[in-house]
Amino acid sequence: MTDAILFIMNFIGIAAFSVSGALIAISSHLDLFGVLFIGCITSFGGGIVRDICLGSFPPRIFFNAEEVLLSISVSLAVFIISYINAKHFKSLSEKIDRINNWFDAVGLAVFSITGTEIAFDMGYDGSFLLSVVMGMITGVGGGIIRDVLTLKEPYVLHKRIYAMASISGCVLYFILESCFDAKLISSFISMSLIIAIRLLATKFRWKLPKIKI
Repeated sequence: MTDAILFIMNFIGIAAFSVSGALIAISSHLDLFGVLFIGCITSFGGGIVRDICLGSFPPRIFFNAEEVLLSISVSLAVFIISYINAKHFKSLSEKIDRINNWFDAVGLAVFSITGTEIAFDMGYDGSFLLSVVMGMITGVGGGIIRDVLTLKEPYVLHKRIYAMASISGCVLYFILESCFDAKLISSFISMSLIIAIRLLATKFRWKLPKIKI
């Protein structure tokens, strides 16, 4: 039952990041292939980097064709809907940004905790730093690659406490799972924390300190 729920949550995360990536690709005026590619790289880029760091070759996504097909299908649906409503795309930019923020928050939460779980499953449950960093990379890595490919300053480096939300959730998951060994409850509590921080940071415009030069 636990594995089934986590499997469903993983699919939700893939769909969420695919929507997020596709919307940014469309706003960057990429063609159909570009939208599909950015949707996929947003979903799987962090996981690929994580697997390389953990020595898992080839990365596990290449053995999960159904997940890639899901990302492509979702990205294609976003492209078609946006194509039909192209005249209103710019006028709806603020609404689209809010929708994208929700999807991005869900994707960040799911993939951050999934990345930490995978580190646990590979026998690194005793390494706090490794587990947390692998979770963060899984959560934010795809978004960084997406932003670089669409010629944007990586979102994670300057807006809305993005990486810190991921780290906070991964730290909480590590503590809960280490103390209670209750994967499902630990996952949902930790994902809820990440989503809450992301949405509150957006609503109240929380930002980390910067040096203004």
